[in-house]
Amino acid sequence: MSPTRLALITGANQGVGFQVAKELVAHGVAVLLGSRDFDRGRAAADQIGTGATPIQIDVTDAASIAAAAQRIEDEFGRLDLLVNNAGISSARPAGGDFLEDYAAANRASTASLDEIRTVWETNVFGTLAVYQAMLPLLRRSSDARIVNVSSGVGSLAANADPSYPYHSMFGPVYPASKAAENAITLAMLVELESTDIKVNLVSPAFTATNLNGFAGTSSIEDGSREVVRVCLLGPDGPTGTFTRWENTPIPW
Repeated sequence: MSPTRLALITGANQGVGFQVAKELVAHGVAVLLGSRDFDRGRAAADQIGTGATPIQIDVTDAASIAAAAQRIEDEFGRLDLLVNNAGISSARPAGGDFLEDYAAANRASTASLDEIRTVWETNVFGTLAVYQAMLPLLRRSSDARIVNVSSGVGSLAANADPSYPYHSMFGPVYPASKAAENAITLAMLVELESTDIKVNLVSPAFTATNLNGFAGTSSIEDGSREVVRVCLLGPDGPTGTFTRWENTPIPW
């Protein structure tokens, strides 16, 4: 069993997941770079270099998740850090004016139920499925932490305030999926509060990635900073936080 800290990051072949993987490797963490498409994951891992290992994992596919957990079990025997990063904002190709299209498609009265199910399958059920599969491996770590990459647009308290900048855009597709992910994270916290396993929520802010058709206003590097900071917290670091850069609390 390797003494090196071992992390699994889902959706790590691009965007925030890739940047977090790159920075964790630079800090000496061995990273299992999760990707739905193994070849894309391998290309991303090759780009990072030593310390990054590709692993196929589709968070919407139970067999894929089970196979990934079995591989980690067989090769490493434990997991120290789980970063639930995989996420989608819609079931439609990004195009046109992202924010305008996003608002129009996200109204409670008109949102596509099929699209809601597709987005929630990744952002909510996928997060929970990976947690369930990896928890036995996390229990074998002496310093386990789960970091769920969420979004400030999932904050119910913030969105209930009419002055919140994204108040008018709250709807049942992406924002509500992140609110549900936050609720799932709370359920993890409640389950694990008598253990040494830490659980944290992080918002990478409005980062320019494929998730938003690169309409975001923050760079990948800036958007990933808080995720990396929380991932690198030691055993005495906090649990139960929901933050943006730098360590700024977000209301649940």
